[in-house]
Amino acid sequence: KMLASSRQVPMGGYAQMQAGIPRHVQEKSQPQMYTSQVEQPREQRFSPYENNGGTCLAVAGDDYCIVAADSRLSVGYSILSRTTSKISPLTQKCVVASSGCNSDQVALHKLLKFKMKMYAHQHGKEMSAPAIGQMLATTLYGRRFFPFYTFNVVGGLDENGEGCVFSYDAIGCFERLKYTASGTGQALVEPFLDNLVGYKNTDKKPTVSRSCEETLELVKDIFASAGERDIYTGDFVDIYIIQRSGTRYEQFALKKD
Repeated sequence: KMLASSRQVPMGGYAQMQAGIPRHVQEKSQPQMYTSQVEQPREQRFSPYENNGGTCLAVAGDDYCIVAADSRLSVGYSILSRTTSKISPLTQKCVVASSGCNSDQVALHKLLKFKMKMYAHQHGKEMSAPAIGQMLATTLYGRRFFPFYTFNVVGGLDENGEGCVFSYDAIGCFERLKYTASGTGQALVEPFLDNLVGYKNTDKKPTVSRSCEETLELVKDIFASAGERDIYTGDFVDIYIIQRSGTRYEQFALKKD
């Protein structure tokens, strides 16, 4: 009985040697132990996306719209370019700004301009800003399984000449707002806009709307503040002021470090 019970116990290395099992069989049965970091298995990873930073914002008024974005292009702690624009004019009364992956931004803006030309040839007129907002949403949603890694802002004037702003996520969900922001400095910019443009959580609401020039100075102050805190926002701010008389462009210098 004692002999039968001892055979049921799993045999270790010493017990196998005692049992007369050949050495090469013993080595195969033992798990292989790696002694060097080079010999350990490695898992290769690849991501097609890169967040190149930057901040975009848009503010709509009664008869104007201001769209602005910084021009810094970064990867990690490295600045690749100080003069890369994130804004593309689409019509005389509408522009688009995108933050996120720069290569996807360039591809998306090129695709939008192509669709704008096709629309102009087919209908003999420019697309309105609300129609551009819907077109961008369907374009992003059509790529939802391999999306453009961009966070977009569309600003312009609608058919009535009033300012309109559209905010998006990466797969095309959008809404029309009076102001919005996107990018790495969004968390810094939105509180300014909520307080100074939306007048949220305050009883001191002005009775007169802010003028275009006052809003322009506010946008410059907001970017100067965001550039102090966000390392991916800096160098220059490209500003497009869209009015009924036309669109004009300004550039505002930020700190370079």
